[in-house]
Amino acid sequence: MNDVIRWNDNFYIRASSSMADDRVEVLKQGETFAVFDRCGDIHPILPGPQGLYHEGTRFLSRFEFSIGAQRPLLLSATVKEDNALLTVDLTNPDMMRDGRPSLPRGAVHLRRMKFLWQGTCYERLCVHNYSLAEIPLTLSFAFDADYADLFEARGRQRPHRGHRLDTVQTGEGLVLAYEGLDHRVRRTYVRCTPVPAKVTPDCFVLEAQLGPDADAAWDLTIACEIESRRPQVFLSYEQARVAADHTLQEATSRDCHIYTSNEQFNHWLNRSAADLHMLISETPEGLYPYAGVPWFSAPFGRDGIITALEFLWVNPGVARGVLAYLASTQATEVCPEQDAEVGKILHETRSGEMAALGEIPFGRYYGSVDATPLFIILAGAYYERSGDRAFVQGIWPNIQRALHWIARYGDPAGTGFVTYDRRSSNGLVHQGWKDSHDSVFHADGTPASGPIALCEVQAYVYQAKRKAADLARLVGEVHQAETLLREAESLRERFEGAFWCEELGSYALALDGHGRPCRVRSSNPGHCLFGGIAGPERGLRVARSLLADEFFSGWGIRTLATSERRYNPMSYHNGSVWPHDNALIAAGMAAYGYKEGVIKILAGLFDASLFLTLHRMPELFCGFARRSGESPTLYPTACAPQAWAAAAGFSILQSCLGLQIEGAGRRICFDRPVLPPFLERVEIRNLSVGNAHVDLILDRHPQEVGITVARRDGDVEIVTAR
Repeated sequence: MNDVIRWNDNFYIRASSSMADDRVEVLKQGETFAVFDRCGDIHPILPGPQGLYHEGTRFLSRFEFSIGAQRPLLLSATVKEDNALLTVDLTNPDMMRDGRPSLPRGAVHLRRMKFLWQGTCYERLCVHNYSLAEIPLTLSFAFDADYADLFEARGRQRPHRGHRLDTVQTGEGLVLAYEGLDHRVRRTYVRCTPVPAKVTPDCFVLEAQLGPDADAAWDLTIACEIESRRPQVFLSYEQARVAADHTLQEATSRDCHIYTSNEQFNHWLNRSAADLHMLISETPEGLYPYAGVPWFSAPFGRDGIITALEFLWVNPGVARGVLAYLASTQATEVCPEQDAEVGKILHETRSGEMAALGEIPFGRYYGSVDATPLFIILAGAYYERSGDRAFVQGIWPNIQRALHWIARYGDPAGTGFVTYDRRSSNGLVHQGWKDSHDSVFHADGTPASGPIALCEVQAYVYQAKRKAADLARLVGEVHQAETLLREAESLRERFEGAFWCEELGSYALALDGHGRPCRVRSSNPGHCLFGGIAGPERGLRVARSLLADEFFSGWGIRTLATSERRYNPMSYHNGSVWPHDNALIAAGMAAYGYKEGVIKILAGLFDASLFLTLHRMPELFCGFARRSGESPTLYPTACAPQAWAAAAGFSILQSCLGLQIEGAGRRICFDRPVLPPFLERVEIRNLSVGNAHVDLILDRHPQEVGITVARRDGDVEIVTAR
């Protein structure tokens, strides 16, 4: 029965192949991303993620390179540490002509270098002849474009599609095109310099006569264009590379930079920062981290907010962009088919053909119960970090509308708790962060009926009201501030009475539509620590319970205890390990003074990173117990990179250090800082506090962490509580 339900779920991601097995290489820049195989090729597999995508559509579904009509041999594939360049090294296989060996393998070295810039994939192919003879070479690139919507690539079937237009051959290449049912024409320009020896409607043929120790090179550009957008501008490989490098360097210069005594830990954080910057897109409102590649390369409200919170101490500019974007897309009317209500914060927005036609509800979709209180939390946290009063005053009307949504629409039945119940006929059944169809249930495994009040959502609302009270004082709304604090305290008292389950030693996962608690041991109560709604004694009980063997896999905290009826270590939300989930729990543990738990979580995820390709933290991995000398078990359709997973390490390190930055007061505070045994020293460089910048060195000693100010540029105070 469970399998039947999952296959009927409209937005279930089918796993006809495993991304863990496919070993794909990923690039992203702005609204464009690409998924290649290890040779740098794209194979026409559907459903499957390989392709060049732009604004939710696959503009290239086939891109296969051959030498003498044979597939070359892979030597290595490397994504540069900053994620800006994919380099693939290849060589020729043993080649035959007229039944006789004509070229032994390893005679020719072929290097493919690829990057993305402003809707275009740039590739340089370099060839070198290492043999002692002159070699006639014939190379080819085969192309095609299916213009599949991203949801089609995920496995969604469409009853009708648009139609391919005739391929146009030009002097420099091909123009592939498709007219969608949305009446928009999407074009793929494929060009080559020098001009190919032969061009057919689906292939370039390159020819060269290479003497011993001789080289040859070709540049290919594959540009994506949507009708009625800016005209296509073709840059050379060098011009685009310089522009892309400059933009990336400018973006990373705004971060503070972390260096530690552990080189492997440095690799993890460096890759995480690079992944995050790759996922960040520039919107008219500012920076926004798209959720993940391949399936979630779009703005998601909850994901963007949590990513910004995790990365806030490193670069508050990300939070500013997220807040501005979500304020600009805040719902202004009630629209049941979008699960939209006035003041509600966006769940996600998509720009492909299916979204434009309403075949999926995600053109602009609001089916998220927690994004609205989290928006307020981020606004408060951003002001604390930055002291940016003018910006907060600018979005204060949006904060007021979000508070109005919580009060009016968040609790339509008058239960005293914020609940959700799907309105859209085509939307998400569950609307917390665990949004798969089977993620909320009772102890016997039966699904919970709505409207549902999740425990962590009440914690978010509690913290949101407290943060909003601080901001209300800032803008002169003193009476509203007092009212919000009273409402927060009233919610805390109701929450403790309704959600605490003494037999669990924790809070219920949720209350169902009849007010019955879902007495299930889950990771959700860990977010109640993050929200601060739990009392001190109960909070510590929750924290300790999450590190018991039934929760802690050795790599991290599972979403569900092994003792629960629906536990499955290979499920999406019922037993897997999510890095961002662990980061929020660690932040909560630190707030309740349980630093031992924070250290254990950091150590587990760091150990996992040692086994992961490129040290890249995926969206999630399976919840199997850690086995000595073995890697964590990968989840087959996990996105990698994923924004809130990439930012998790920075957040957990912050929790270890007890680091808080008071932008308005120009103060950096360390609350009982600790470091794990594998980090003897941590250096934080270029940490901004207003207009001031500092470099700090933290050294681990047997009983404490020593803090040294290596550089102080501007007026800033360093405070340590031990």
